Amino acid sequence: MINSTFLDKIAQVLIEKYSDRLVKTIVVLPNKRAKVFLMEALRKRVSNNILAPKIISIEDFVQDIAGIRTVDAIELLFEFYEVYLSVTEKPNQQSFELFANWAKTLLQDFNEIDRYLLDPTHVLSYLKDIEDIKKWGIEVENKTPLLEKYIDFWKLLPLYYQSLYQHLLNKGIGYQGLIYREAVANLTHFSNNVVDTEFVFAGFNALNASEEKIIQHLLANDQAQIFWDADQTFLNDPYHDAGLFLRRFKENWKHYKSHSFEWIVDDFSQSKNIQIIGTPKSIGQAKISGKIIEQIVEQNPSAKLDKVAIVLGEENLLVPLLYSLPASVGALNITMGYSGKNNPAQILIAKLFKMHTNALSRKSSSYVFYYKDVLDILTHPLVEPYAKTSRLVNTINTNNYTFISHQKLMELNQGPSDLFLLLFNKWDDNSLAVLQSVSELLLTVKQNLSNDNEEEKITKAFVYAIFKVINKLITYYSKHRHIDKIETLHAIYKQLIDLAEVSFEGEPLSGLQIMGVLESRVLDFETVIVTSMNEGKFPAGKSQNSFIPYDVKRELGLPTFKEKDAIYTYHFYHLLQRAKNVYLLYNTESEGLDAGEKSRFITQLEVEKQPNHALTHEIYNAILPETAYKPMVVEKSVAVMTRLAEIAKDGFSPSALTSYIRNPIQFYFQKILRIREVEEVEENIALNTLGTIIHETLLALYTPFIGKFISEADIENCFKLIDAEVLKQFKIVYKEGEIKKGRNLLAFEVAKRNVSNFLKVELESIKAGDAIKIIALEQTYSRTLEHPSLPFPVLIKGNVDRIEERNGIIRIIDYKTGKVEKGNVSLKSWNGLIQEIKHDKIIQVLAYAFMYENEAQGKPIEAGIISFKNLKAGFLPFNFKEDKEIEQIINEEIMANYLEQIVLLLQEILDETMPFEEKV
Repeated sequence: MINSTFLDKIAQVLIEKYSDRLVKTIVVLPNKRAKVFLMEALRKRVSNNILAPKIISIEDFVQDIAGIRTVDAIELLFEFYEVYLSVTEKPNQQSFELFANWAKTLLQDFNEIDRYLLDPTHVLSYLKDIEDIKKWGIEVENKTPLLEKYIDFWKLLPLYYQSLYQHLLNKGIGYQGLIYREAVANLTHFSNNVVDTEFVFAGFNALNASEEKIIQHLLANDQAQIFWDADQTFLNDPYHDAGLFLRRFKENWKHYKSHSFEWIVDDFSQSKNIQIIGTPKSIGQAKISGKIIEQIVEQNPSAKLDKVAIVLGEENLLVPLLYSLPASVGALNITMGYSGKNNPAQILIAKLFKMHTNALSRKSSSYVFYYKDVLDILTHPLVEPYAKTSRLVNTINTNNYTFISHQKLMELNQGPSDLFLLLFNKWDDNSLAVLQSVSELLLTVKQNLSNDNEEEKITKAFVYAIFKVINKLITYYSKHRHIDKIETLHAIYKQLIDLAEVSFEGEPLSGLQIMGVLESRVLDFETVIVTSMNEGKFPAGKSQNSFIPYDVKRELGLPTFKEKDAIYTYHFYHLLQRAKNVYLLYNTESEGLDAGEKSRFITQLEVEKQPNHALTHEIYNAILPETAYKPMVVEKSVAVMTRLAEIAKDGFSPSALTSYIRNPIQFYFQKILRIREVEEVEENIALNTLGTIIHETLLALYTPFIGKFISEADIENCFKLIDAEVLKQFKIVYKEGEIKKGRNLLAFEVAKRNVSNFLKVELESIKAGDAIKIIALEQTYSRTLEHPSLPFPVLIKGNVDRIEERNGIIRIIDYKTGKVEKGNVSLKSWNGLIQEIKHDKIIQVLAYAFMYENEAQGKPIEAGIISFKNLKAGFLPFNFKEDKEIEQIINEEIMANYLEQIVLLLQEILDETMPFEEKV
């Protein structure tokens, strides 16, 4: 079992020394969470009912002294804006979103100045003087209006401070620093009124100047006792940061000239098993944490996990961790703040703002949504399962809706759910109405979530956190109507969401404990798992969000990153102080978004290793397969053979044959399993869509000439029809897609140019004396191929773009929008025709020749390609080159050799002993 915990010892002191006056005793702890644990420790030490002492956090205690209500960060920002407007000249006033950018930082500085009881006028004037010195070299006449405004801003800081301070005091509210300053001012009056009350301060480490003054005053009046949790290993080492603050207090406080320093313990040097585990990426740490918990449960199934804590050095790891925990965990207690930015409910509202602000900003009389914004909302996990819009998503994808008017969206989704209406109802410029709609939306989302499901209970906490922010905004907007624009509301929302943390609360006395670093204060656990042990995360980096420079902070006694590091150091070592088993997890990657070097705390543990500590270091990597990828192999079952027989009966197309050559697995998916690609909105016209439009346009222009010889006049007339016909085909093929803007407009012009160039080539041929008769356009032909080596007859079937008779020769033409050159349709040897995909165009055009051969009635046939990216080359006929002789008329010998190769290919496809093997 764990040694007697710090709170156990405090409980013992309370029972032994204060038992007769417990009801008049107030225990002050660093945070609220420790109260439940102290109450439990007291309960275990009494056998009958007693009245418990009052147990409060230091913040609540200081608030009681000051008699001022604390104001939340969002309300404070609005109050400060009111003050800012009242003391700033109208021409210099900034919008709320610009103001909020710097006001949040300035408020933090005001807070620190007050907590450390500094003279605000002195500090803020100091900042103004620093800025003056920076601009010293600039002559008065060279100062720009922008620079003048900049200097004026620093001059106004004392006024901003004084005005805000007085404004908040008048309302009886305040930020933490103001409350602390007022508490110190009210300290004598407070201590005179609580003569009969005794205070016990327990478990503190770093104290600001206000806290030091309050505690020392009560100690001096014999109204309080204070108990530290100081381990001698850190306290006696003058260089160890974990003892930095406690050494200062022990040396500097007047109280310790005549009183002993309680308590100094020797727990850290006791026996411990410390495992340091490195793994790539954050997700690996979540998985390993889950595995460690699983091992603990397996080793002792009856063991309670309430003595096990997972401390997250990085809050973003919470959700992956929850998914990584074994089912055997059962009870779970999460006590930590989780950033509003990563909250799934916040992400939904952010997407909602984006969609509606985009719709409002479009210069259009109607309210028009961008399809990606709509799909982002409809596919969000808080919407998709409940909105019943899968048909709408399919319609948008199938019809290429790039921009959808509000009216059209409502038409497409008949019988919409309440959730759908709340998401897509029009917003106007009334911010209050928008916020009320969003509030109603969040309530609807909450009602969709179950209380029985642990996952959904956590999601409810996420939704509730954003619901509170929105409702606060409703309250503030009711008072501050002058900032009433949706764009401004969006900007304010983005500013405020940084301040909106999700607070998880659970049953702290049972189950696995998951917490942040600050929530671990005062508590002791037998097994501790700490994640994100990387520099910049644990401890946090040296960045400081403040207008006060480092050297000024040092001079004035304000905390710098040095003190911040010392606070992290104390928290870290306190976690380890009484633990028996410690797991320290860090990311081994030195590159990437969540990269970083190993924490100095790990190095410190290794360098300053205690004799009783068993320290091990492991690197966990993902299991890598021996082969990076094993090509897929699918055996031909009875069902597959049945399907192949079906295809043989219905017809193998030339493209099916070439897809098998390209990759047999691709053929298997497309032809055997009939798997199609997922329909998605084609925002920019794809090449295959452009090709379809050109094909269809030529079909429409040439259809009147089927069975006729074409004249120059016919072609001249076609030129006049190009624009209208291309537009018509675009609308048919591209459906509701936008074709008059951006890249699509360029594609539209390319299609017209291609058709026009084709007609020019045709016209030149006719002028040169070619007699061209159109026989067929986009017509399907088929012919059965029978051969002794095939298990059954195979129908070869395909759609031919154009068949014509030119100067007595049958010409079979396949249009290609891509670039094709003469070499692509030239062949020197029949061997290898079906082995390489580079011969796909030859296989295709000769298949068309085979299908049409009987229809040609003995006339010579040539088959080839017209490439729209190589129109200058004209018709590119298949040709066989043998002994310097080039043959492009498809004679019996060519056809026989071709069919021999196709039979070999079909034998392979239809052979039940030959599996489909993936080409890689």
